[in-house]
Amino acid sequence: MTKNSHHIAILAGDGIGPEIMAEAQRVITWLNDNADTAVDMTPTPVGGAGIDAAGVPLPDDTLDLCKKTDAILFGSVGGPKWDNVAYDLRPEAGLLELRKKLDLFANLRPAKVYDALIDASTLKPDIVKGLDILIVRELTGGVYFGQPRGIETLPDGQRRGFNTQVYTTHEIERVAEVAFDMARKRAKRVCSAEKANVMESGKLWREEITALHGEKHTDIELTHMYADNCAMQLLRNPAQFDVIVTDNLFGDILSDEAAMLTGSLGMLPSASLGAERKDGTRPALFEPIHGSAPDIAGKGIANPLAMIGSVAMMFRYALNRGDIADKLENAIAAVLDKGYRTADIAEQGAKYISTTDMGNALIATLEDI
Repeated sequence: MTKNSHHIAILAGDGIGPEIMAEAQRVITWLNDNADTAVDMTPTPVGGAGIDAAGVPLPDDTLDLCKKTDAILFGSVGGPKWDNVAYDLRPEAGLLELRKKLDLFANLRPAKVYDALIDASTLKPDIVKGLDILIVRELTGGVYFGQPRGIETLPDGQRRGFNTQVYTTHEIERVAEVAFDMARKRAKRVCSAEKANVMESGKLWREEITALHGEKHTDIELTHMYADNCAMQLLRNPAQFDVIVTDNLFGDILSDEAAMLTGSLGMLPSASLGAERKDGTRPALFEPIHGSAPDIAGKGIANPLAMIGSVAMMFRYALNRGDIADKLENAIAAVLDKGYRTADIAEQGAKYISTTDMGNALIATLEDI
Protein backbone atom coordinates (compact mmCIF):
# COMPACT_ATOMS: atom_id res chain seq x y z
CA MET A 1 0.00 0.00 0.00
CA THR A 2 1.11 3.55 -0.67
CA LYS A 3 1.58 6.14 2.03
CA ASN A 4 -1.92 7.58 1.55
CA SER A 5 -3.67 4.29 0.91
CA HIS A 6 -6.46 2.72 2.92
CA HIS A 7 -7.29 -0.88 3.75
CA ILE A 8 -10.90 -1.97 4.06
CA ALA A 9 -12.61 -5.24 4.93
CA ILE A 10 -15.20 -6.58 2.49
CA LEU A 11 -17.95 -8.56 4.25
CA ALA A 12 -20.38 -9.41 1.45
CA GLY A 13 -22.35 -11.90 3.54
CA ASP A 14 -25.45 -13.66 2.26
CA GLY A 15 -28.44 -13.30 -0.04
CA ILE A 16 -28.00 -10.36 -2.39
CA GLY A 17 -24.94 -9.23 -0.42
CA PRO A 18 -22.36 -10.71 -2.81
CA GLU A 19 -24.17 -9.27 -5.86
CA ILE A 20 -24.37 -5.70 -4.62
CA MET A 21 -20.91 -5.86 -3.04
CA ALA A 22 -19.44 -6.85 -6.41
CA GLU A 23 -20.74 -3.58 -7.87
CA ALA A 24 -19.37 -1.60 -4.93
CA GLN A 25 -15.96 -3.17 -5.46
CA ARG A 26 -16.09 -2.35 -9.16
CA VAL A 27 -16.77 1.29 -8.27
CA ILE A 28 -13.87 1.38 -5.79
CA THR A 29 -11.58 -0.21 -8.39
CA TRP A 30 -12.64 2.43 -10.92
CA LEU A 31 -11.85 5.16 -8.38
CA ASN A 32 -8.44 3.60 -7.73
CA ASP A 33 -7.73 3.61 -11.46
CA ASN A 34 -9.21 7.01 -12.30
CA ALA A 35 -9.19 9.15 -9.15
CA ASP A 36 -6.50 9.79 -6.56
CA THR A 37 -7.65 6.99 -4.27
CA ALA A 38 -5.78 3.88 -3.16
CA VAL A 39 -8.12 1.51 -1.38
CA ASP A 40 -7.06 -2.10 -0.80
CA MET A 41 -9.96 -4.52 -0.32
CA THR A 42 -9.81 -7.82 1.59
CA PRO A 43 -12.88 -10.11 1.41
CA THR A 44 -13.80 -12.20 4.45
CA PRO A 45 -16.91 -14.25 5.39
CA VAL A 46 -19.65 -13.25 7.81
CA GLY A 47 -23.18 -14.37 8.65
CA GLY A 48 -24.33 -17.52 6.90
CA ALA A 49 -21.14 -17.48 4.85
CA GLY A 50 -19.21 -17.44 8.13
CA ILE A 51 -21.19 -20.41 9.41
CA ASP A 52 -20.44 -22.32 6.21
CA ALA A 53 -16.74 -21.43 6.34
CA ALA A 54 -15.97 -21.68 10.06
CA GLY A 55 -19.07 -22.83 11.91
CA VAL A 56 -19.83 -19.41 13.42
CA PRO A 57 -21.40 -16.21 12.00
CA LEU A 58 -18.38 -14.07 12.96
CA PRO A 59 -15.18 -16.11 12.45
CA ASP A 60 -12.13 -15.06 14.46
CA ASP A 61 -10.21 -14.20 11.28
CA THR A 62 -13.01 -11.89 10.18
CA LEU A 63 -13.09 -10.08 13.53
CA ASP A 64 -9.29 -9.74 13.58
CA LEU A 65 -9.32 -8.23 10.08
CA CYS A 66 -12.09 -5.80 10.98
CA LYS A 67 -10.13 -4.56 14.00
CA LYS A 68 -7.14 -3.70 11.80
CA THR A 69 -8.75 -2.08 8.77
CA ASP A 70 -9.70 1.55 8.18
CA ALA A 71 -13.33 0.67 7.46
CA ILE A 72 -15.71 -2.23 6.93
CA LEU A 73 -18.07 -2.59 3.98
CA PHE A 74 -20.91 -4.92 4.95
CA GLY A 75 -23.44 -6.42 2.54
CA SER A 76 -26.19 -8.42 4.25
CA VAL A 77 -26.70 -11.56 6.32
CA GLY A 78 -29.35 -14.23 6.68
CA GLY A 79 -31.44 -16.59 4.60
CA PRO A 80 -33.59 -19.71 4.82
CA LYS A 81 -30.55 -21.98 4.58
CA TRP A 82 -29.70 -21.12 8.20
CA ASP A 83 -33.23 -20.94 9.66
CA ASN A 84 -32.68 -23.96 11.90
CA VAL A 85 -29.35 -23.05 13.48
CA ALA A 86 -29.16 -22.22 17.18
CA TYR A 87 -30.39 -18.73 18.10
CA ASP A 88 -26.94 -17.51 19.17
CA LEU A 89 -25.42 -18.86 15.94
CA ARG A 90 -27.92 -17.34 13.51
CA PRO A 91 -26.33 -15.26 10.71
CA GLU A 92 -27.66 -11.99 12.17
CA ALA A 93 -25.71 -12.68 15.38
CA GLY A 94 -22.53 -12.07 13.41
CA LEU A 95 -23.47 -8.45 12.78
CA LEU A 96 -24.62 -7.92 16.36
CA GLU A 97 -21.37 -9.37 17.72
CA LEU A 98 -19.32 -7.23 15.33
CA ARG A 99 -21.11 -4.10 16.54
CA LYS A 100 -20.50 -5.13 20.14
CA LYS A 101 -16.83 -6.13 19.76
CA LEU A 102 -15.99 -2.88 17.92
CA ASP A 103 -18.33 -0.82 20.15
CA LEU A 104 -20.11 0.71 17.14
CA PHE A 105 -22.37 2.89 19.22
CA ALA A 106 -23.60 5.52 16.73
CA ASN A 107 -25.76 4.46 13.80
CA LEU A 108 -26.17 7.05 11.03
CA ARG A 109 -29.28 6.57 8.93
CA PRO A 110 -29.83 9.17 6.20
CA ALA A 111 -33.26 9.51 4.59
CA LYS A 112 -32.93 11.45 1.35
CA VAL A 113 -35.56 11.84 -1.34
CA TYR A 114 -34.20 12.01 -4.88
CA ASP A 115 -36.26 14.19 -7.21
CA ALA A 116 -36.34 11.38 -9.78
CA LEU A 117 -38.00 9.03 -7.26
CA ILE A 118 -40.31 11.49 -5.56
CA ASP A 119 -43.44 9.73 -6.85
CA ALA A 120 -42.31 6.49 -5.17
CA SER A 121 -42.96 7.96 -1.72
CA THR A 122 -46.33 7.25 -0.14
CA LEU A 123 -46.52 10.92 0.89
CA LYS A 124 -47.48 13.78 -1.39
CA PRO A 125 -44.59 15.20 -3.46
CA ASP A 126 -44.90 18.65 -1.88
CA ILE A 127 -44.37 17.07 1.55
CA VAL A 128 -41.20 15.10 0.74
CA LYS A 129 -39.57 17.15 -2.03
CA GLY A 130 -35.98 17.95 -1.08
CA LEU A 131 -36.18 15.85 2.08
CA ASP A 132 -32.76 15.19 3.63
CA ILE A 133 -32.82 13.86 7.21
CA LEU A 134 -30.10 12.16 9.22
CA ILE A 135 -31.10 9.98 12.17
CA VAL A 136 -28.36 9.26 14.71
CA ARG A 137 -29.38 6.17 16.68
CA GLU A 138 -27.59 4.95 19.80
CA LEU A 139 -26.74 1.36 18.89
CA THR A 140 -25.15 -0.51 21.78
CA GLY A 141 -27.23 0.39 24.85
CA GLY A 142 -30.82 0.75 25.93
CA VAL A 143 -33.51 -1.89 26.16
CA TYR A 144 -31.88 -4.23 23.63
CA PHE A 145 -28.86 -4.75 25.87
CA GLY A 146 -29.98 -3.77 29.38
CA GLN A 147 -29.93 -6.27 32.23
CA PRO A 148 -31.83 -7.97 33.74
CA ARG A 149 -33.79 -9.47 30.88
CA GLY A 150 -35.54 -12.76 30.36
CA ILE A 151 -38.72 -14.81 30.57
CA GLU A 152 -39.80 -16.27 33.89
CA THR A 153 -42.69 -18.32 35.26
CA LEU A 154 -44.64 -16.67 38.07
CA PRO A 155 -46.00 -18.52 41.14
CA ASP A 156 -49.51 -18.54 39.63
CA GLY A 157 -48.25 -20.23 36.46
CA GLN A 158 -48.27 -17.18 34.23
CA ARG A 159 -45.15 -16.30 32.26
CA ARG A 160 -43.57 -12.86 32.29
CA GLY A 161 -41.10 -11.38 29.82
CA PHE A 162 -38.97 -8.44 30.92
CA ASN A 163 -36.30 -6.13 29.52
CA THR A 164 -34.46 -3.23 31.09
CA GLN A 165 -34.16 0.20 29.48
CA VAL A 166 -30.99 1.76 30.88
CA TYR A 167 -28.57 4.51 29.85
CA THR A 168 -25.58 6.21 31.47
CA THR A 169 -24.32 9.75 31.08
CA HIS A 170 -21.37 8.51 29.01
CA GLU A 171 -23.55 6.56 26.60
CA ILE A 172 -25.85 9.54 26.04
CA GLU A 173 -23.09 12.11 25.71
CA ARG A 174 -21.03 10.22 23.15
CA VAL A 175 -23.91 9.66 20.74
CA ALA A 176 -25.05 13.24 21.22
CA GLU A 177 -21.54 14.44 20.36
CA VAL A 178 -21.81 12.58 17.05
CA ALA A 179 -25.21 14.17 16.36
CA PHE A 180 -23.97 17.69 17.10
CA ASP A 181 -20.88 17.14 14.93
CA MET A 182 -23.02 15.87 12.04
CA ALA A 183 -25.42 18.80 12.36
CA ARG A 184 -22.51 21.22 12.24
CA LYS A 185 -21.79 20.00 8.69
CA ARG A 186 -25.45 20.29 7.70
CA ALA A 187 -28.19 22.75 8.72
CA LYS A 188 -27.06 23.03 12.37
CA ARG A 189 -30.29 21.67 13.87
CA VAL A 190 -30.64 18.70 16.23
CA CYS A 191 -33.90 17.27 17.53
CA SER A 192 -33.55 14.86 20.45
CA ALA A 193 -36.35 12.28 20.69
CA GLU A 194 -37.19 10.35 23.88
CA LYS A 195 -40.07 9.75 26.31
CA ALA A 196 -39.04 11.99 29.18
CA ASN A 197 -42.69 12.30 30.22
CA VAL A 198 -43.03 8.64 31.27
CA MET A 199 -39.53 7.11 31.43
CA GLU A 200 -36.69 7.94 33.82
CA SER A 201 -34.18 6.94 31.15
CA GLY A 202 -35.84 9.46 28.84
CA LYS A 203 -35.69 12.15 31.52
CA LEU A 204 -31.96 11.49 31.98
CA TRP A 205 -31.49 11.49 28.18
CA ARG A 206 -33.08 14.95 27.90
CA GLU A 207 -31.18 16.38 30.86
CA GLU A 208 -27.76 15.11 29.73
CA ILE A 209 -28.17 16.27 26.12
CA THR A 210 -29.39 19.68 27.29
CA ALA A 211 -26.36 20.03 29.59
CA LEU A 212 -23.92 18.94 26.87
CA HIS A 213 -25.46 21.38 24.43
CA GLY A 214 -25.08 24.26 26.89
CA GLU A 215 -21.46 23.37 27.61
CA LYS A 216 -20.10 22.75 24.10
CA HIS A 217 -22.60 23.10 21.27
CA THR A 218 -24.52 26.35 21.60
CA ASP A 219 -23.90 27.05 17.90
CA ILE A 220 -26.33 24.21 17.12
CA GLU A 221 -30.08 24.66 17.52
CA LEU A 222 -31.38 21.97 19.92
CA THR A 223 -35.02 20.96 20.30
CA HIS A 224 -36.65 18.11 22.18
CA MET A 225 -39.61 15.99 21.12
CA TYR A 226 -41.37 12.97 22.56
CA ALA A 227 -40.65 9.98 20.34
CA ASP A 228 -44.30 9.25 19.56
CA ASN A 229 -44.81 12.86 18.46
CA CYS A 230 -41.62 12.62 16.40
CA ALA A 231 -43.09 9.60 14.60
CA MET A 232 -46.21 11.61 13.79
CA GLN A 233 -44.25 14.68 12.70
CA LEU A 234 -42.13 12.60 10.32
CA LEU A 235 -45.33 11.94 8.38
CA ARG A 236 -46.92 15.33 8.92
CA ASN A 237 -43.99 17.68 8.27
CA PRO A 238 -40.69 15.84 7.78
CA ALA A 239 -38.92 18.90 6.39
CA GLN A 240 -38.76 20.38 9.90
CA PHE A 241 -36.01 17.90 10.79
CA ASP A 242 -32.29 18.02 10.02
CA VAL A 243 -30.58 15.65 12.50
CA ILE A 244 -32.59 13.49 14.91
CA VAL A 245 -30.72 11.85 17.81
CA THR A 246 -32.46 9.13 19.75
CA ASP A 247 -31.98 5.92 21.69
CA ASN A 248 -31.71 2.35 20.43
CA LEU A 249 -35.39 1.36 20.58
CA PHE A 250 -36.89 4.59 19.25
CA GLY A 251 -34.11 4.87 16.70
CA ASP A 252 -34.94 1.42 15.38
CA ILE A 253 -38.54 2.49 14.76
CA LEU A 254 -38.03 6.09 13.62
CA SER A 255 -35.24 5.29 11.17
CA ASP A 256 -37.37 2.67 9.40
CA GLU A 257 -40.27 5.11 9.24
CA ALA A 258 -38.03 7.83 7.82
CA ALA A 259 -36.63 5.36 5.30
CA MET A 260 -40.06 4.70 3.86
CA LEU A 261 -40.58 8.41 3.26
CA THR A 262 -38.09 7.99 0.44
CA GLY A 263 -40.10 5.27 -1.30
CA SER A 264 -37.55 2.46 -1.32
CA LEU A 265 -35.34 0.72 1.21
CA GLY A 266 -33.15 -0.26 -1.73
CA MET A 267 -31.79 3.28 -1.97
CA LEU A 268 -30.63 3.88 1.59
CA PRO A 269 -27.11 3.44 3.04
CA SER A 270 -26.06 3.58 6.67
CA ALA A 271 -22.99 3.89 8.86
CA SER A 272 -22.13 2.65 12.35
CA LEU A 273 -19.30 4.47 14.13
CA GLY A 274 -17.21 3.59 17.18
CA ALA A 275 -15.21 5.69 19.60
CA GLU A 276 -12.37 7.81 18.28
CA ARG A 277 -8.94 6.22 18.62
CA LYS A 278 -5.76 8.00 19.71
CA ASP A 279 -4.75 8.53 16.08
CA GLY A 280 -8.04 10.29 15.30
CA THR A 281 -9.59 7.38 13.41
CA ARG A 282 -12.53 5.32 14.62
CA PRO A 283 -13.96 1.85 13.91
CA ALA A 284 -16.60 2.23 11.22
CA LEU A 285 -18.96 -0.12 9.39
CA PHE A 286 -21.00 0.84 6.33
CA GLU A 287 -23.97 -1.12 5.00
CA PRO A 288 -27.24 -0.77 3.08
CA ILE A 289 -30.33 -1.08 5.25
CA HIS A 290 -32.39 -3.37 3.04
CA GLY A 291 -31.26 -6.80 4.27
CA SER A 292 -30.38 -9.98 2.42
CA ALA A 293 -33.59 -10.29 0.33
CA PRO A 294 -33.23 -14.05 -0.18
CA ASP A 295 -36.29 -14.10 -2.45
CA ILE A 296 -34.37 -12.27 -5.19
CA ALA A 297 -30.84 -13.50 -4.44
CA GLY A 298 -29.06 -14.83 -7.49
CA LYS A 299 -31.49 -13.28 -9.95
CA GLY A 300 -29.31 -10.27 -10.80
CA ILE A 301 -32.07 -7.75 -10.11
CA ALA A 302 -30.99 -6.33 -6.73
CA ASN A 303 -30.44 -2.59 -6.47
CA PRO A 304 -26.74 -1.84 -5.76
CA LEU A 305 -27.22 1.90 -5.19
CA ALA A 306 -27.65 1.66 -1.39
CA MET A 307 -24.42 -0.36 -1.25
CA ILE A 308 -22.66 2.23 -3.41
CA GLY A 309 -24.18 4.96 -1.23
CA SER A 310 -22.59 3.17 1.72
CA VAL A 311 -19.26 3.41 -0.11
CA ALA A 312 -19.84 7.17 -0.34
CA MET A 313 -20.49 7.33 3.41
CA MET A 314 -17.29 5.35 3.97
CA PHE A 315 -15.26 7.90 2.02
CA ARG A 316 -16.93 10.76 3.90
CA TYR A 317 -16.86 9.50 7.49
CA ALA A 318 -13.96 7.00 7.63
CA LEU A 319 -11.49 7.91 4.89
CA ASN A 320 -11.88 11.71 5.11
CA ARG A 321 -12.54 12.07 1.40
CA GLY A 322 -15.66 14.17 1.23
CA ASP A 323 -14.80 15.05 -2.38
CA ILE A 324 -15.07 11.40 -3.43
CA ALA A 325 -18.27 11.00 -1.42
CA ASP A 326 -19.78 14.00 -3.23
CA LYS A 327 -18.74 12.53 -6.57
CA LEU A 328 -20.45 9.22 -5.81
CA GLU A 329 -23.61 10.80 -4.45
CA ASN A 330 -23.85 13.09 -7.47
CA ALA A 331 -23.40 10.07 -9.76
CA ILE A 332 -26.24 8.22 -8.01
CA ALA A 333 -28.56 11.20 -8.49
CA ALA A 334 -27.50 11.54 -12.14
CA VAL A 335 -28.12 7.85 -12.88
CA LEU A 336 -31.64 8.20 -11.51
CA ASP A 337 -32.22 11.41 -13.47
CA LYS A 338 -31.28 9.51 -16.63
CA GLY A 339 -34.09 7.06 -15.93
CA TYR A 340 -32.11 3.97 -14.96
CA ARG A 341 -34.12 1.74 -12.61
CA THR A 342 -33.74 -1.64 -10.95
CA ALA A 343 -36.85 -3.67 -10.20
CA ASP A 344 -37.44 -2.23 -6.72
CA ILE A 345 -37.65 1.37 -7.92
CA ALA A 346 -39.19 0.85 -11.37
CA GLU A 347 -42.76 2.01 -11.90
CA GLN A 348 -45.25 -0.80 -12.33
CA GLY A 349 -44.96 -2.24 -15.81
CA ALA A 350 -41.80 -0.27 -16.62
CA LYS A 351 -38.65 -1.92 -17.94
CA TYR A 352 -35.83 -2.29 -15.45
CA ILE A 353 -32.14 -3.09 -15.67
CA SER A 354 -30.00 -5.66 -13.88
CA THR A 355 -27.70 -5.21 -10.90
CA THR A 356 -24.63 -5.27 -13.14
CA ASP A 357 -26.16 -2.87 -15.67
CA MET A 358 -26.88 -0.40 -12.87
CA GLY A 359 -23.23 -0.68 -11.84
CA ASN A 360 -22.22 -0.09 -15.46
CA ALA A 361 -24.48 2.97 -15.67
CA LEU A 362 -23.03 4.43 -12.50
CA ILE A 363 -19.44 3.94 -13.61
CA ALA A 364 -20.26 5.49 -17.01
CA THR A 365 -21.75 8.46 -15.15
CA LEU A 366 -18.62 8.78 -13.02
CA GLU A 367 -16.61 8.93 -16.23
CA ASP A 368 -18.84 11.75 -17.49
CA ILE A 369 -18.50 13.65 -14.20
